Amino acid sequence: MDISYFIFLSSGLFLGWSLGANDAANVFGTAVGSKMVRFKTAACIASFFIILGAVFGGSGTSKTLTELGTVNELAGAFMVALSAALAVYWMVNSSTPVSTTQAIVGSIVGWNIYCGFDTNTVILAKIVSTWIICPILSGCISVILYYLIKAYVKRGKIHLIRQDLYTRIGLILACAFGSYALGANNIANVMGVFVDASPFHAVNIGKIQLSGTQILFFIGGLAISCGVFTYSKKIIKTIGTGVMSMSPIIAWIVVISQSIVLFLFASQGLKEIMMNMGLAPLPLVPVSSSQAVIGAVIGIGIAKGGREVNWSILGKVALGWVTTPIISASICFVCLFFLENVFNLVVYH
Repeated sequence: MDISYFIFLSSGLFLGWSLGANDAANVFGTAVGSKMVRFKTAACIASFFIILGAVFGGSGTSKTLTELGTVNELAGAFMVALSAALAVYWMVNSSTPVSTTQAIVGSIVGWNIYCGFDTNTVILAKIVSTWIICPILSGCISVILYYLIKAYVKRGKIHLIRQDLYTRIGLILACAFGSYALGANNIANVMGVFVDASPFHAVNIGKIQLSGTQILFFIGGLAISCGVFTYSKKIIKTIGTGVMSMSPIIAWIVVISQSIVLFLFASQGLKEIMMNMGLAPLPLVPVSSSQAVIGAVIGIGIAKGGREVNWSILGKVALGWVTTPIISASICFVCLFFLENVFNLVVYH
């Protein structure tokens, strides 16, 4: 097995680490911020289900990214992933939640521009449209759940101790579901550009067969988990308590709303069911968990009158969404020039 592949793969692992540091907060930031789940407990749950989702549910969204731009040389894939990782790390270091999806899309577009290749505008439009649809859909789901839960709690008259227990269990289950959805939806951002050059072959583990791509995604899932454990607390503070003060029940609604959205855009089974019913399916594209969770928080904030939402922090987050793809595309374009002309590496063919 060519050792150079693993050297180039290191940028994908760095991007995975950055994604874990940034996006873990979207899965359990509200649960930890509301002090209903301890960080270590949430991190362990998240890591396990992120890997599970990456391995068994990540193939659909990776196909969409390869259609946006087929990065056909390892050195090019290395720089695409590294550029996205640097953009995400820069934002994370300033405690700003960003979209890893936007970062990798920006890098791929930067690679296309440098190499003189046409960007598939149909696929790009499909992905960009989800940047608008995702927070809106998440916000709508959170509003519906908010009113349903509010009515149930009011009528049910559940004892506070039992309500606390139910909420903790609900948050843990929501974190597990959200982590699976995150792994399934976002592993394409981390490892998608390396799929075509993957040296891994299918292996059998008991009665379970894993393809070469699934092994690649497993490695990417491990990198995401490392980011969860080592560097996600900064963003958790922003998501968990910065945008809006949340009760445990509100935290559950936020987590489950963004989890549903990520799952909807990653589920091949759901797509097939909708097509069999003659309905237009949702595209299988990596969507931003940051946008989904912010959309859910805003939805609830508006439902409660909008007074509790910290609009200044929200403006900072929105600015990060706009600048992230531009930054990653610029970094990728400039660094590809140096790889090709200074280090004499082949970045495309």
